[in-house]
Amino acid sequence: MTDREWLATEFEQHRPRLQSVAYRMLSSMSEAEDAVQESWVRLDRADADAVDDLGAWLTVVVARVCLDMLRARRARREFDPGVSLPEPIVTTEPEEGPEGAAELADSVGLALLVVLDALTPAERLAFVLHDMFAVSYDEIAGIVDRSPAAARQLASRARRRVQGEAPRPDADLRLQRKLVDAFLAAARGGDFEGLLAVLDPDVVFRADVGKLAPRFRTRLHGAEEVARELIERGAPFAPLARPAIVNGAAGAVVRVAGRPFSVVAFTVAKGRIVEIDIVVDPDKLQALSVEE
Repeated sequence: MTDREWLATEFEQHRPRLQSVAYRMLSSMSEAEDAVQESWVRLDRADADAVDDLGAWLTVVVARVCLDMLRARRARREFDPGVSLPEPIVTTEPEEGPEGAAELADSVGLALLVVLDALTPAERLAFVLHDMFAVSYDEIAGIVDRSPAAARQLASRARRRVQGEAPRPDADLRLQRKLVDAFLAAARGGDFEGLLAVLDPDVVFRADVGKLAPRFRTRLHGAEEVARELIERGAPFAPLARPAIVNGAAGAVVRVAGRPFSVVAFTVAKGRIVEIDIVVDPDKLQALSVEE
């Protein structure tokens, strides 16, 4: 085995963690994969013999790459008034047992990612690295070119916003699925009262349609408004929805002619659906398989 082959093998051992960091930073698996690939390029050009802790070194590198990508994205979004949701991760129902539990524990909900997307790039980096991956403030300070105290303040501001704006979801996946199934049944049947029964009075609805012309309003608030819009505009799509796990929570995928048309993420808290996020943007659905 050559030195480069050995280095590539070592890098692959760290790839899952790097992808986890990058997805939480970027809310996009495709962009996360680009960031991870760039971290490999930088490792391949570096003096690996001088690296004491490869995992820590790579985490810092991928964080720097993501920070640059976030800053570039933020400049572009200043001119885009539409709803932009994270790129969803869609899986089948998790298996019972330790592996299934670990898969859910490692997932990050769309509702949390929406809040993270609203942070400044530096705040997001500080929160993700410290609160989710236990990176020290000293290391974070070097990435954002600030003092450790300033890095702590960045994470603290982000933490307060997350705690204030991101709903704390119910952990019981069976309860989530029960409510989502009831929601879908009511939507298919045009049951207004049935929808109100599972929606929180202050439910938030968001739809990311990308460059497509919206078929319904993309921002709604309140159970009656959401239920009315879903019955009036969503009736043709409700029968096409099939259960799925979206970012670790009960959700649904709508397919038209065998192709993914939309992904629906639900946030369930205190026994009611508090947020509904629908991703219709074709660019964000490319990673989904065509056939079920």
